[in-house]
Amino acid sequence: MNKDDITSELVTLRDYWRYAISRFNAADLGFGHGTTTAGDDAAFLLLDSLDLPIDTLDPFLDARLLPAERRLLAERIETRVTTRKPSSYITGHAYIQGVRFHVDERVIVPRSHIGEILFGEYLNSEGSSFLPDPLSVESAADICTGSGCLAVLAAKFFPQAAIDAVDLSADALEVAKINLAEHDVEDQVSLHHGDLFAPLAGRRYDLIITNPPYVDHAALAGFPAEHRAEPVMAHDGGEDGLDLVRRLLTEAGDHLTPEGGMICEIGSGREILEEEFPHLDFLWLETAESQDAVFWISAEALGA
Repeated sequence: MNKDDITSELVTLRDYWRYAISRFNAADLGFGHGTTTAGDDAAFLLLDSLDLPIDTLDPFLDARLLPAERRLLAERIETRVTTRKPSSYITGHAYIQGVRFHVDERVIVPRSHIGEILFGEYLNSEGSSFLPDPLSVESAADICTGSGCLAVLAAKFFPQAAIDAVDLSADALEVAKINLAEHDVEDQVSLHHGDLFAPLAGRRYDLIITNPPYVDHAALAGFPAEHRAEPVMAHDGGEDGLDLVRRLLTEAGDHLTPEGGMICEIGSGREILEEEFPHLDFLWLETAESQDAVFWISAEALGA
């Protein structure tokens, strides 16, 4: 069926959702960029393309689409199948806890557990049991900021904080600049080009947030096409995935205030870290998908 046939025969969002699921399953696409099934990925692609809420499919399923909308959806379904790019690259957007960010091939598609933790800890009635009081944070750093999404969230949760966001990729910082402007936090967040703490010599922070590259080489070699579409530098954590995490643990103490701490995502590798750093008191944080992909560690534990 060619595009003209598709757009004449398929008229509702339900039609395009069903068609996309069938195409995605037949093509054996890979997922994992905020969606885990063909149905969810198709829903994201269609809803975001139409500027509809990405978590609200049912009310729109039987809405008839305009000819231009039908052409757009048919083209994007075809692009998803033929290029195997993540849907976020096709629509230009990714979401963390419902907050929308610009993304393109210059950055990894953000899907950090840390966003979930920030929302979970600070939007409950009792506040966080380990993260600092939001109004007490005067300085924060986002190391390996990528698209800048965690720096933007930090600016929203810590309104009194000056935030430094660092990345080794100049291309990624250009994307982060777009997100700072879209979320109106340019006056609060400063972008720095460099390797981990190198651009921040002499500075100390009440909070360090970091989601560094942490994929090991064996996993990198087995990546599906969707993950290979992302910048390899944003994934490559060395032979066991923990090269940058080790450096962060070694260097962070020199950049924390005495009452501060660091929240760090590692993906996997808890046993390796606990064996190599037996003197460190890691607090492992539970998320919807993991119990040991993120840790909190205090400045005191790191020798600040």
